[in-house]
Amino acid sequence: MTDISVNPAPRELLKLVVVGHVDHGKSTLVGRLLYDTDALPDGKLEELQAISAKRGMALEWSFVLDSFQAERDQAVTIDTTQIRFKTDKRDYVIIDAPGHREFLKNMVSGAAEADAAVLVIDAAEGVREQSRRHGYLLHLLGVRQVAVVVNKMDLVGHDQARFAEVAREVTEYLAGIGVEPAAILPIAARDGANVANSSPELSWFEGPRLLEMLDRFQSVTRPGLQPLRLPIQDVYHFDERRILVGRVESGVLRAGDTVLFSPSNKTARVRSLEAWNAEPPLEAHAGQSVGLTLEEQLFLERGEVMSHEQRPPQLTNVFKTTLFWLGRGALEPGQKLTAKLGTARYPVEVVAIEQTIDTDSLERRSGESLQRNGIGEAVLRSRALMAVDESQALPHSGRFVLLDGLDLVGGGLISMEGYPDQRSVMQVRASNVFSVEHGVSREERWSRSGHKGGVIWLTGLSGAGKSTLAMALERLLFERGYQVYVLDGDNVRRGLNANLGFSPKDRAENIRRVGEAAALFADSGAVCITAFISPYQSDRDRARAATERLVPGGFHEIHVAADLATCEQRDPKGLYKKARAGKIADFTGVSAPYEPPRDPDFVVDTDALSIEDGVAQLLEFCRSRIAFDPPKNR
Repeated sequence: MTDISVNPAPRELLKLVVVGHVDHGKSTLVGRLLYDTDALPDGKLEELQAISAKRGMALEWSFVLDSFQAERDQAVTIDTTQIRFKTDKRDYVIIDAPGHREFLKNMVSGAAEADAAVLVIDAAEGVREQSRRHGYLLHLLGVRQVAVVVNKMDLVGHDQARFAEVAREVTEYLAGIGVEPAAILPIAARDGANVANSSPELSWFEGPRLLEMLDRFQSVTRPGLQPLRLPIQDVYHFDERRILVGRVESGVLRAGDTVLFSPSNKTARVRSLEAWNAEPPLEAHAGQSVGLTLEEQLFLERGEVMSHEQRPPQLTNVFKTTLFWLGRGALEPGQKLTAKLGTARYPVEVVAIEQTIDTDSLERRSGESLQRNGIGEAVLRSRALMAVDESQALPHSGRFVLLDGLDLVGGGLISMEGYPDQRSVMQVRASNVFSVEHGVSREERWSRSGHKGGVIWLTGLSGAGKSTLAMALERLLFERGYQVYVLDGDNVRRGLNANLGFSPKDRAENIRRVGEAAALFADSGAVCITAFISPYQSDRDRARAATERLVPGGFHEIHVAADLATCEQRDPKGLYKKARAGKIADFTGVSAPYEPPRDPDFVVDTDALSIEDGVAQLLEFCRSRIAFDPPKNR
């Protein structure tokens, strides 16, 4: 059970991850920090002295963090350890993460929670493979506050020139991945040199001591700095009360606040905050666990994210990610996994692996799979809406981990670049609206026109041939007695959607309106042909749902397939050329994504077919799907 007691005046908390290549001294540094800040439990120092003496070795600070007896035998950290210490300024949770490949997954889960990081480099060995990987992983997981310590300076005679050489090497690498270290410090962790206290051997260094540097970091868990995020962990029943329990990840929650739950999109007013064996608090701050009751009893489950109505998380069923893959086999499109975002778990499918990234050379390559321990850019999709934040806006809630069954197999950052927030298209603002039955039935309309109503939804890249096919098909169907009309960008954006632009949000609203209008055409007994790029699968799914609600089986998704190179070569309106020149933002296929249909009802391959052959295929498809009692001339 979550401890929901709340302190009225919480101290600032900073979560710190310590990373670096194996044997570069991470655990030794952490042990020394605990000693220097009086955070060692009573009797621990004597225990360490006895253990080290028994083994005939100098005092080994790394044994402070040993979670398993096997670690002492192997001298390798194999679990992510979290332990607290404090300075006059704040409290710290320090995460000691393993350095060798087999246990990188523990580091992913540890670093995904961190506000700041210390990257440990051995003065003698310099930057090694895992140093580079860990540096890139910090960048990947959105940890922007990084201090680099060049450890074991005693083993290189406290040589200033060697420190400068290593500092230059690590600075060049971090600059290549967009990370600027807050400081690079020389230390000797075993002796405590420049950790909490200055050292005469390092008197040539004019920068801060490590503890000074840590206190300069900013904690993202300070109250009020960011919008409220409280993932619901559980729902408890006491007496007649339903108490929601969770931890405030960012922002401040107060009794009386109106809050929004995502992805369910439900709102309620907070009646009270609750605490165990204490007076109910009036507010809860970031980093605190809290219970709360609502004035209205809502059915809510674990995984819902509470926010204020202003600045809520985005809702989506697809996002881009830069991720670190740890699975035993390669990550490939079509693979099904579980994404863990806060307390929520969503089944997701890998839509595409767009790029792989070499952590040594930083070269980006296109690829169809991501090998173990690799870093790449991918697109993930869920059938259900997910509550997400951009990692750049809210680093904590903009990170996720991937599970394969119970195994942690990856982690990454969320990017919504090119994708719309779907909250706006799912909101219903009208009230006091009542349905009225028509005096003419659907079957009567079909009988009068001699065919079923339906929607022929053409989707594809700009230049694939959608509008050309649509207009030609409209003529052939009209000549055969069908009631038919084409909706495309030229006619709807001059009137119905004249107030919309081409941002992801406006694109989604454009297709929502078209989908609803097309559904009304179909309900009237007409055949509506639509010719829109409609790049997002979720928008096409909503258009299908709008038609199926009125005309079951009446929506037909047609993929007008042509590869990007072919479309760009055709470029009938010169749009690709303008997009490549930067004159058109968010252009599909160039600077915005296109999601091909998962399971289209029909495909017209305009790479291989002429317009005439493509139209002939579409006409035959329409005859088979929307004929009702066709006249002989059809």
